Amino acid sequence: MADVVVIGGGIVGAAAAYRLARCGVPVTLVDRADPGQATAAGAGIIAPATSLRPLPPFYPLAARAVGFYPELLAQLAEDGETNTGYEVVGSLFVAASEQEAARLDEVQRLIEERRDAGMPNVGEVRRLDGREARDLFPALADLPGAIYVAGSARLDGRLLRDALLRAAERRGARVRRGDARPVRTGDRVTGVAVDGERIAADVLIVAAGAWSSALGDALGLRIPVAPQRGQILHLTVPTSETGRWPIVVGFHSHYLLTFPPHRVVAGATREDGSGYDVRMTAGGVHEALSEALRIAPGLAPATLHEVRIGLRPASPDQLPLLGPAPGLANVFLATGHGPSGLQLGPYSGVVVADLARGAQPDVDLAPFAPIRFA
Repeated sequence: MADVVVIGGGIVGAAAAYRLARCGVPVTLVDRADPGQATAAGAGIIAPATSLRPLPPFYPLAARAVGFYPELLAQLAEDGETNTGYEVVGSLFVAASEQEAARLDEVQRLIEERRDAGMPNVGEVRRLDGREARDLFPALADLPGAIYVAGSARLDGRLLRDALLRAAERRGARVRRGDARPVRTGDRVTGVAVDGERIAADVLIVAAGAWSSALGDALGLRIPVAPQRGQILHLTVPTSETGRWPIVVGFHSHYLLTFPPHRVVAGATREDGSGYDVRMTAGGVHEALSEALRIAPGLAPATLHEVRIGLRPASPDQLPLLGPAPGLANVFLATGHGPSGLQLGPYSGVVVADLARGAQPDVDLAPFAPIRFA
């Protein structure tokens, strides 16, 4: 049976390693644990039906990815892992002005059409006035209107990543910390050098997030993925139990979501051209905090507990790279998820793991083929 090496220990790489281990495939995951790993910083919104910005090919993949979550969570539970931070709490798509409120009918129709076409994580959809929205998320401003989507879920990226890695190791996967360097011979990768140790590889999966392009350089392969910095604020609201407050999204690119018992996450900046700079900046904190307080001024007394910095792996067309690496016979890519890593990542890892073991995925990967950038 082929030995597979996965480079990258974020949610994508961890899901790939777990899938391979469950299928009995010998797998080693190597991760350098760089500061700024997007999974470690992110708080996931698992609700693609409320998204307005992605390109059309995103939605069929997102439907598969979100629909896969219950299966994945059940598998993890079989392996003793139940603490993932995944919970269905609903969401509010809010209008912050009368002009935005005039567009809510259109957005509601779109969400309902996606639900009726089979998009998971939607459920009941209904219009709310400002008071009804504040009943669900008490810190909100007096907004002119909102759409409530009952099936939206949230996720703690760190918790799910760690659960996947522990379960993979329990199934026989090896997890190695270190700097992985692929060894290429002709059109194949024959192994990976990790801090003086050589690990044989019949198949290599590159799931290194924002650091994937450097691995491409080592392979003589162009992987057009660049880091996009996101600064995400974690607030503490000790006077309120926030765990059941819904996710808040809207026509803006920022969001609010909560975790028990008193945490509110306000995100996030989208800083192209940031490079690998993982500093917290005054401008980034100001942007994220200003947007949070514009929508939810009731958060003003909260404590700014933590600022997490994540480097999203952004591709030129904002769609992931999933599938065989051009010109290499035994290398597969699973990277470039941008701001959708926690939403798409576990399923992406599974899809590429299946390709690596010779199985065909149940989704059309043509729009995400890495060869489109060759």
